[in-house]
Amino acid sequence: MKCPNCGEEMADGTLYCEHCGEDIHIVPDFEPELEQNIQQIINGIMDELEEPLSEEDEDESLEDLPDMTEQTAPKKWFKWLIPISLAALVLGAAVGMCVWVYLYNSEEYQVAKAVQCVASEDYDRAIAYYNRALELDEDNIELHFSLAEVYFLKNNKIEYEYLLREITRNENATTEQLDRAYGRLIAIYRARKDYLTINELILGSHNEELISMYQNYIANPPEFSVIEGDYTSIQPLKLTAMGTGSIYYTLDGSDPDENSTLYTMPIILENGNYVVKAVFINENGIVSEIVRKEYFIDYDVIPAPEVSIASGDYNLPQYIEVLNVDSEEEVYYTTDGTDPTYSSNVYTGPIPMPLGASHYKFARIVDGVVGEVAERRYELRLNTEYTPEQAVEAVQEYALSTGRIIDSVGHFDETGAIYVYEYLYVLNINNVSDYFVITEVLRSEDGSQVRTGNFYAVDIYSCTRFRLQQETGRNYELTPLDNINE
Repeated sequence: MKCPNCGEEMADGTLYCEHCGEDIHIVPDFEPELEQNIQQIINGIMDELEEPLSEEDEDESLEDLPDMTEQTAPKKWFKWLIPISLAALVLGAAVGMCVWVYLYNSEEYQVAKAVQCVASEDYDRAIAYYNRALELDEDNIELHFSLAEVYFLKNNKIEYEYLLREITRNENATTEQLDRAYGRLIAIYRARKDYLTINELILGSHNEELISMYQNYIANPPEFSVIEGDYTSIQPLKLTAMGTGSIYYTLDGSDPDENSTLYTMPIILENGNYVVKAVFINENGIVSEIVRKEYFIDYDVIPAPEVSIASGDYNLPQYIEVLNVDSEEEVYYTTDGTDPTYSSNVYTGPIPMPLGASHYKFARIVDGVVGEVAERRYELRLNTEYTPEQAVEAVQEYALSTGRIIDSVGHFDETGAIYVYEYLYVLNINNVSDYFVITEVLRSEDGSQVRTGNFYAVDIYSCTRFRLQQETGRNYELTPLDNINE
């Protein structure tokens, strides 16, 4: 059998053309002209029945009625039998046609028949009934879901997916219906591991709640913290993206991918022109759109701090100072040769030069931008026979002799805590002499420690011991330990 709409071959008994979607009606579409012809026939019969008889016909009729034995009697009755039978037949057809028209235009009936067909696994007829129901109520989203489920049962995933996408585009769908449709579509693509389609589907919805719910399946383009344009200062550019994944970027105008530079910290845009391109790749390998921004930076360089002591070798204690420091700016420094950052030491005052070799770097940091670095290398060697270790021992011996501690470990009672004496630096005090500066530390049983506030100075040339107290600035008070009763 061929489809009357598109001409494609159809299986016998089918009610729905799978090629073009046309319904194949069980009863032909009812035509108004047919109804008019039937009505004319019925009206003609009724007029004939109601037409009054002439006197001659009436007499003939009366004469014929009693004489039922005559051979002509059946012919007389047959004259009335044929019109009555025809009228009954036409009336029955008309009633049947009316019933069919009513059922064909009843959404409730079409849905009920579709449900029956699904129960009996007659999916083709179920599809035909649901399609007719949708012709009667095309805005009924639940009918779209029901029809989609039939295609799913029939294992026609293409039509199933198509109908669900139609629901997502339907302006009459409720939030619950949209969530249901998107959820079923995502389940399809997730089973296929088709994360790219999930990404396109969710982003195309423009639904913030949906995007938030399925953010692990999408790859939004990276966001730039700095608007592209011209700047007169260094710009720390931060890149962010929603979801779990990685951001990759380039600065040479090429398109970034997973082989490009991985973004881990702000990109410092200094003097010059920049073309920054970035892409986000989420944990499922979905690649976002590439974002491209242009910048032109023209700024005055942050100058390096001015350090009082030049690099070199020294044989006397020295103070390292940063000169001309504005009260509103901060200078950071390191002692291991690395460049300063916000986590480095903050310069707060003169720094005693350490014994031996040392490597300092100083820099200003403004709005996250590290300025030029002042680098210094020192070698301090003193002309003395004594060492810092000997100075610590001298102070510890004094503490033992006075009962400050009761053993060489530093215990002072039964608690287990101890006093520890540590070398800090070498210092010229009051232009009198040079001293090793020692501090006293209280160390608890749990390993925590704190300075007690007691400081000692040991002359580097004679190993004489003093109690050290700072008065103001670089002025100190030195008290010989032999004169202190502890």
